[in-house]
Amino acid sequence: MSVAPDPARNHLSELAAEVGIATQYDDWRGGRRQVADDTVIAVLAALDLDASTSETAERAASERRAAASRPGLPVCWVTRDDHPESVPVRLPAGRAARVYVETETGDRLDVALGPGTTVDAADGVELHPTPLPDLPQGYHLLRLETDDHRWSAPLIVTPARPGRSAGAQQWGLAIQLYSVRSRGSWGIGDFDDLARLGRWSAAEHGADYILINPIHAAEPRAPIEPSPYLPVSRRFVNPIYLRPELIPEYAGIDDATRRVIDGLRYTAATSDRTDDDIWGSARIDRDAIWGAKLRALQLIFAEPRNDVREKAYQAFLEREGVDLDHFAAWCMIAEQYGSDWRAWPDALQDPDSVAVRVFVHDHLGRLDFHRWLQWVTDEQLARAQQECLDAGMRLGLMPDLAVGVHPGGADTWGRKHLYADGISVGAPPDAYNQNGQNWSQRPWRPDRLAADGYQPFVRLVRSVLRHAGAVRIDHIIGLFRLWWIPDGAGPGAGAYLHYDYAALVGILALEAERAGAVVVGEDLGTVDPRARSYLGERGILGTSILWFENDDDGMPKPPGSWRESCLASATTHDLPPNAAYLAGDHVRLRARLGLLTRPYEDEVAADRQARSAWLAELVAAGVLAEQDQHLADEAEHRIDRDLVDRQLIALHRYLALTPAQLINVALVDATGDRRAQNLPGTTDQYPNWRVPLSDSTGRPVSLEDVFTLSRVAEVIGAVTRSDLGRAGPRNS
Repeated sequence: MSVAPDPARNHLSELAAEVGIATQYDDWRGGRRQVADDTVIAVLAALDLDASTSETAERAASERRAAASRPGLPVCWVTRDDHPESVPVRLPAGRAARVYVETETGDRLDVALGPGTTVDAADGVELHPTPLPDLPQGYHLLRLETDDHRWSAPLIVTPARPGRSAGAQQWGLAIQLYSVRSRGSWGIGDFDDLARLGRWSAAEHGADYILINPIHAAEPRAPIEPSPYLPVSRRFVNPIYLRPELIPEYAGIDDATRRVIDGLRYTAATSDRTDDDIWGSARIDRDAIWGAKLRALQLIFAEPRNDVREKAYQAFLEREGVDLDHFAAWCMIAEQYGSDWRAWPDALQDPDSVAVRVFVHDHLGRLDFHRWLQWVTDEQLARAQQECLDAGMRLGLMPDLAVGVHPGGADTWGRKHLYADGISVGAPPDAYNQNGQNWSQRPWRPDRLAADGYQPFVRLVRSVLRHAGAVRIDHIIGLFRLWWIPDGAGPGAGAYLHYDYAALVGILALEAERAGAVVVGEDLGTVDPRARSYLGERGILGTSILWFENDDDGMPKPPGSWRESCLASATTHDLPPNAAYLAGDHVRLRARLGLLTRPYEDEVAADRQARSAWLAELVAAGVLAEQDQHLADEAEHRIDRDLVDRQLIALHRYLALTPAQLINVALVDATGDRRAQNLPGTTDQYPNWRVPLSDSTGRPVSLEDVFTLSRVAEVIGAVTRSDLGRAGPRNS
């Protein structure tokens, strides 16, 4: 007996499909999952589409179809210069029209209107697929004119792929900048430490890049969110990474003020807290550090700028424009009312309100202070990149770009219309997080992003690449689709919303082309092979982590079968350093914190099996002696740390045997650190993103120690040895 179709579900499914909501998806076990209707309705509501009943869903779908068939142009058209797609031009039947392009350089190029076919006889509208002429790459304007109407739309022409590729195999360090501290820093790694590490790794060991955590802006007052992946703004940089003494105006301050600043530096440099629950180790206290550094920066800000400096500052303000004004206004209001604008007085929740204008007028000096912070931060970041290049690096800095922003932060306040209200981004359940994940980030609305000509994305990518030779895009599959979770629902009760990936990847390629930069996409986890293939075709490198490089049978891939277009490493910030992983420390720690999802014995057995398989592969590849193949924790309470060190060296020798264009060495592996920077699934149980760089005993390691430790040189040497075809040191 057949079942009659449900009209209500049909209307809901049709509307969902029109806006890119997937009502089904494949789970991590390969099963097909149906998204609950309530979830689909909530996601549609976040897009201002009422589908709460069959009637409203049908009405919303009808209104969308009517809008799509009206005369005019698409809201934005993104195409490629190697085979530009025809633009769908809609006109009243029989109406003559002129079509032309205004290029970003001011030229006018006429376009021949394509032949029309009727798409809506009732409305008398014809569709004219209109081929574009050869156009330069860039941000242009497409115009359509009849005798009585004019339309325009952004036209973005992108390269097939960025002109710059990684080329011959290169290597670089990966660091969490906050954790890499010198004797002169303020208790947290900063841009001067970054410049020094870059100079040393390039001049002494031939490094070509240095991968750093996201350096996006954080809260301007305590408490400061420790995760660099949950910023208040991705457009601007965290001034906690400033070295105050290197701001030029510092040279002009008087001795008394300098003594005050010296005292503040001492306070910040000695602010580490001790976490007795995790090996009695030190923990970075951002709140204390920023409190001291902020006072010092205010003293330096009060020092007058000379004419040359003032001219440079004004040029910076002009370049950054209204985005900076909104960000600075958010910062100074947040200092008074807290860092979540959703808890502010109602009148201050709209950046364009009279109340905000009055607040800004009454605090112009504070507004200027926060704008100035971004200027001097930009200067020090530029200096770090230049010093890396001057030391011989081919790429220099490779910052990480986070997936999203805090829902109460500056970006969502300043560009509220761009973000989906009532939605958080996350991930469905998988083998590692069987309840799913909620990342507490607001996603961009794809419709609003297109309506703004993708300019928010353009400005974001441009700002990240301004002082960089490469960028790593965290969760790059988010350019294809994101897991939208309605507020109040569990992480598993979400739905995938698809984005115009061709437009976003194209713009990414265009900005990388103009910046002369390489793009790396973090494409770990369950990823549609078609997405990986598309990214490869567009010149975007992938990410390969040794422990995840297994074949269909779950066995390690030999080095020759790894992909070439990738950044290859032996760990990542969400995994424990290899000194811990090779000893099974990560399983014992997760058991201690109650994070295991199966019995401890089963977890240990699975972990040892995986490690044993890789140790056998290292022996087969000739990078590990056969007598070193056994597990370092065979006797669980007597771990052979010397064996761990030899195996860790072998892992990095193995990386150098792969064809990967970029090889990565985590600095925590080089120092023998055993503590993870981040332990997914924890909040207060573990000091995520607050762990200083340390050695195998948990003793903090300074930047000066890094320069002299033989162990560091040995690990780096595993990927730079001349007998493996690697480059040696450069003359600085």
